[in-house]
Amino acid sequence: MASEELARKLQRRLQLEETEEGGPQLAPPDAPAPEPGLEPVPPARASTASADAELSAQLSRRLDINEGAARPRRCKVFHPYSEFPEFSRRLIKDLESMFKLYDAGRDGFIDLMELKLMMEKLGAPQTHLGLKSMIKEVDEDFDGKLSFREFLLIFHKAAAGELQEDSGLMALAKLSEIDVALEGVRGAKDFFEAKAQALSCASKFEAELKAEQDERKREEEERRLRQAAFKELKATFSA
Repeated sequence: MASEELARKLQRRLQLEETEEGGPQLAPPDAPAPEPGLEPVPPARASTASADAELSAQLSRRLDINEGAARPRRCKVFHPYSEFPEFSRRLIKDLESMFKLYDAGRDGFIDLMELKLMMEKLGAPQTHLGLKSMIKEVDEDFDGKLSFREFLLIFHKAAAGELQEDSGLMALAKLSEIDVALEGVRGAKDFFEAKAQALSCASKFEAELKAEQDERKREEEERRLRQAAFKELKATFSA
């Protein structure tokens, strides 16, 4: 097993350390003097201790995985369509365009100053503390700025009714082109089902309009043919 192999490596490393401790180690001439009462650590032992710590960490991780106690490591690849299935592809594209519009640094993040400009453009300026509070509420990796995933999380929380009405994030969601308050913020499912229904109604209206136009064209064509046939019949009798 992998855990047993790591254990053997760790044991060999410890034996090697004990062997190296047999002879005295001389410090280089320019090395700083050790503090009184502290024994200097030879470079070889320091390097060995670092390797031992790494092997111990790997061994502990492997044992935790085998026992089912290991914490899952977060995948760095972000798939908005699978992580936010309640969002339509069109909605995610619109939100992505909005995100890129305010990502002035083009680094894939909206930092504090970019968020400040964004809120001013939306007509809801915030204080410095207010901006930091907005970021903190959805800042999952604690880097002090908004990634696109965290930006989508704002609208997810707004649609699900998880934001306070007087919060800066709710103001952002309401004042943006994607108005999450249209359905009274009854929840993401109801909100986006209403969006889908609205799109369906619009498509149905367009289909009915096209059918009416095709019907008018067909009637005009029949009328033209009847007139042509009447003229031909009239010309026959006139002759």
